[in-house]
Amino acid sequence: MAIDPKELRRCLGHFATGVTVITCRGEDGAPHGATVNAFTAVSLEPPLVLVSLDRRSRLCALAGSRPFTVNVLEAGQKELALHFAGRPNQEVRWARGNEWGVPRLAGTLAHISCTPWRSYDGGDHVLFLGEVQQFRVHPGRPLLFHEGQFHQLGEEHRPLLWDRSADGPDGGVSFFSAVTAGRV
Repeated sequence: MAIDPKELRRCLGHFATGVTVITCRGEDGAPHGATVNAFTAVSLEPPLVLVSLDRRSRLCALAGSRPFTVNVLEAGQKELALHFAGRPNQEVRWARGNEWGVPRLAGTLAHISCTPWRSYDGGDHVLFLGEVQQFRVHPGRPLLFHEGQFHQLGEEHRPLLWDRSADGPDGGVSFFSAVTAGRV
């Protein structure tokens, strides 16, 4: 059975993600970035994250050879996401740099500055692993992406609390125990 790429993309869009902008210095030294929702944590020892970049993108050509920052966007930064997705619409506010000179965006929910660690063929994308050198989290709510549209957590959003009393002797944890016990 042949897979229709458009239908696969629609199916994969049902997985809600956060929204990031990956930034680095361009060949001319100027900051460059692209909106990316294919980002994930990989390892704590060593501290690694993964970003998946379209191999046709300019950022893909830059990210493998220079430090980069993963900027996790805050709920009010939809226009910034669109700006770095190829729809320039505003003047970008950059935060003060770090000791590696890696550009990062101002006002984000979090930023994770990395040095390149490894890259892997990912079909029409390249998978870049970055070793985390510095990170910071700021208060706020995340910008989300689901079914091709941006979303925000609703005001009624309450995180599920992890019930550590359900930890068993084998180290397993039932994260639904808080729900079934009526505490959420």
